[in-house]
Amino acid sequence: MAENLNDAAMELERGIRNSSEYTELKKLYDEVNADESAKGMFDNFRNIQMNLQQKQMQGEEISQQEVDQAQQSVALVQQHPTISRLMEAEQRMSMMISELNRVIMKPLEELYGSMEG
Repeated sequence: MAENLNDAAMELERGIRNSSEYTELKKLYDEVNADESAKGMFDNFRNIQMNLQQKQMQGEEISQQEVDQAQQSVALVQQHPTISRLMEAEQRMSMMISELNRVIMKPLEELYGSMEG
């Protein structure tokens, strides 16, 4: 049985790789990485995001200065057309993954009931 599930998971992975959402995401990611200025801005933005997420997960307080820095970083990358399109593609990909997760978790949700409330 597990082999069949692994086969299904591998087929799903191939489907994701061949999806227009992933293809567009990869194209934009490659464009950002090919532009040294954009790559630097995007890497800085991602580092700020990761640091804030790590602090939240560890229950550490986030200073107003860190919040301001994050907001400035978001505003800066959103002004860059390629990075902005990359972030939109990331959002579309995230929505697709969330929908797949919802479908995959449906048997457990039916068994245990909704975990959301």
